[in-house]
Amino acid sequence: MNFLHTGPSDAPATLLLAHGAGAPMDSRFMNDMAALLAERGLRASRFEFAYMAGRRTGAGRKPPPRAERVMDEFRGAVAALNADRPLFIGGKSMGGRVASMIADELFREGRIAGLVCLGYPFHPPGSPEKLRTAHLEKLSAPALICQGTRDPFGPRDEVAGYDLSPAIEFHWIAEGDHDFRPVKGAGLTAKENLADAADAATNWVNALIAKRH
Repeated sequence: MNFLHTGPSDAPATLLLAHGAGAPMDSRFMNDMAALLAERGLRASRFEFAYMAGRRTGAGRKPPPRAERVMDEFRGAVAALNADRPLFIGGKSMGGRVASMIADELFREGRIAGLVCLGYPFHPPGSPEKLRTAHLEKLSAPALICQGTRDPFGPRDEVAGYDLSPAIEFHWIAEGDHDFRPVKGAGLTAKENLADAADAATNWVNALIAKRH
């Protein structure tokens, strides 16, 4: 498995990130977020699910599989990374969703310290009735979800009504969409919102590590 590593090798924690459904591990969002996390002292490691990696080799543009079908690939990435420091898993959109589906088992086994989701796809845009939250209701692993307040996959006013585990903390990105980009006229920039998410993730990770000692 191929990884992209960004950040100091002696970082206090590693964050293993998977990409979203339609963009690779070196998309602009993933590159920018990894760089921002590294600037804040974390090590960001990225990998691709096989369907996305196959697009680089001429294997064809396969559509994203169901999240359940790539859970074992995420487990394999955790095993292959073999991190020697506290490990957090997560990712962008689908990548974070898949991580959330295996987080409890890995947390119970002591293999991860927590979960960080960057724009969770609570439901398909325009279909708020098709919720992807059943497993989040009983999540026991510590989790942080950074979510744009205007994310069409789950805006703040909708998410407020969900029955979610108390283990999940939220950091809301002001006026942000699914990529944290602010609505025009909000007086914010995409760069500022990405930095806000990176700050939140870093502070949360560091606070959780401090509690472990």
